[in-house]
Amino acid sequence: MRQYNEGSGIKVLDRAVAITRSVGAGDKTLAELSDDTGLPRATAHRIATALELHHVLSRNEHGEWTLGPALTGLATGLPSALLPAAAPVMRDLVAQTGESAQLYQLTGSTRTCIAAEEPESGLHNVVPVGSRLTLSAGSAARVFAAHCPIDSPFDAADLEQVRKVGYAESVSEREVGLASVSTPVFQPDGTLVAVLSVSGPAERLKPSPGATCGEALKDATARLSAEL
Repeated sequence: MRQYNEGSGIKVLDRAVAITRSVGAGDKTLAELSDDTGLPRATAHRIATALELHHVLSRNEHGEWTLGPALTGLATGLPSALLPAAAPVMRDLVAQTGESAQLYQLTGSTRTCIAAEEPESGLHNVVPVGSRLTLSAGSAARVFAAHCPIDSPFDAADLEQVRKVGYAESVSEREVGLASVSTPVFQPDGTLVAVLSVSGPAERLKPSPGATCGEALKDATARLSAEL
């Protein structure tokens, strides 16, 4: 067990740093986080939840605390304006389409969800922030493959079509019953910084998620890119 260091004299800051360092050493359940830092569970949960609000921490598919996109973004040069700018754009996109929206960052051999918005009700797709997904399936993977020098199983003609129309789509590819459409988000210098996606039940979006949501998604992406 590593006791937190209160040497700075700012107790809540020292505790937040201790929690972040603990999670940085490996994903933690609340019990593990409490044991590792020596903090009471209620205190650890309160601070970790606050850090999650600021995207310093997030939770993986198992409910464990993991490092959030704010830290991974700093490590990989993610623009500081991206997440604040994306939030209202994604909320409007969800309101317009009625489907879920996700923002993905390329993280080595995976793509990581760094922001997500879901409709308030109804059947919809949920991708927790911090989730790491494959680059071998799904519309977001196609967009990354079309604009980044990564290994992928997609045909060159398929990727050229993605670049031509400005989006990629998939139906029951990464997950049966799930459909999505994705677009690239560029910085002013033309560098791909993220991929914005709309996803939902295949029954609502097939046969062409692009025909259903593509134009709304491209408009949202243009707005987000302009904010950068």
